[in-house]
Amino acid sequence: MKKILLLFLLALTVSMTSCKTKYPNLENGLYAEFVTNKGTFVAKFYYEATPLTVANFIELAEGRHEMVDSAYAGKPYFNGLTFHRVIKEFMIQGGDPSGDGSGNPGYRFPDEIVDTLKHTKKGLLSMANAGVATNGSQFFITLKETPWLDGKHTVFGEIVLGQEIVDSIGTVETTKPGDKPVEAIVIQEVNIINKGVTVPSFTSEMEKIEAAKKEREDRLYRVAAATARGLSDLKELADELPSGLKMFWRHNEKGIKPKEGSKIRMNYSGYLTDGTLFDTNILEIAEKYDAVDPQKLDRGLYGPTVSDYSKEARLVPGFREGLLQMSVGDKAILYIPSHLAFGEQGIRDVIPPKADLIFELELVEIFVSD
Repeated sequence: MKKILLLFLLALTVSMTSCKTKYPNLENGLYAEFVTNKGTFVAKFYYEATPLTVANFIELAEGRHEMVDSAYAGKPYFNGLTFHRVIKEFMIQGGDPSGDGSGNPGYRFPDEIVDTLKHTKKGLLSMANAGVATNGSQFFITLKETPWLDGKHTVFGEIVLGQEIVDSIGTVETTKPGDKPVEAIVIQEVNIINKGVTVPSFTSEMEKIEAAKKEREDRLYRVAAATARGLSDLKELADELPSGLKMFWRHNEKGIKPKEGSKIRMNYSGYLTDGTLFDTNILEIAEKYDAVDPQKLDRGLYGPTVSDYSKEARLVPGFREGLLQMSVGDKAILYIPSHLAFGEQGIRDVIPPKADLIFELELVEIFVSD
């Protein structure tokens, strides 16, 4: 028995030493060697920028991930899986134990979106997912730049050796629909190569993320509570219109009144009565609530918004009524009862049913198109 154990340890040591000495020119860092039936390639991990994602991949590859389903526990997860989805001039995808895109390791973990890591070229290692915070074991490697994936998928490494192998896999014949290779592309082995760095721990990184999440939730709760108190105090001083809408004038300029049917520019922030922000076009407010939308920012949509100034404007009824009371330069707070907002239905995951709304609104100027 001791002899068998000794032989096993010797084989393991030889394997680890062999992998380390096979690539002597690799600089310090963490790497994964992918041995496939189409050839071998090596990826370098961005372990400092995306420690959670890298730790997840490494612990799966080495068969020591604590959260993995019992069916996969204690064995190298990726060995024997396939690149089950290949789309020419886009990407190759693997890491699914089911082999059809539906599988997972038995858990999910959050995204690690890093502004400086984008899908800017071929050979990038990125996590496949089914939406926000649904990462598991599936990953893909880009065959070209794919900027539409930025902000949605975690880039956590890049190919440093054997890109030609990845490229060749990207040209194999596939079934339609499904994009599954006609001849299976098997990941025979994934071997982790450590060149003198400390390997991140999935458990430790998750603990850091959970602590940061709790701190963020506490901070945003305090921000919302302070907003709610301020808006509630001012509601006592608001004027009530026959419809039930209440308005508090922060600044009543009594300036130029836009004509019916004209267009205006406005600034707005919308809140629930507990101070939760659900929409704004003011960047400073979005930043205060840690709610900046990257796509909205990229498209220049933070800033005065153009809107119709009309009884027929397609706006929330209470919002439209309040806006039509205002002149250029006016600033007001609109307290909108639910029947003048989104009523009994609300908006799924945004506005609860029967929710009263509060808007801070500024009519900036009359809009004149070029």
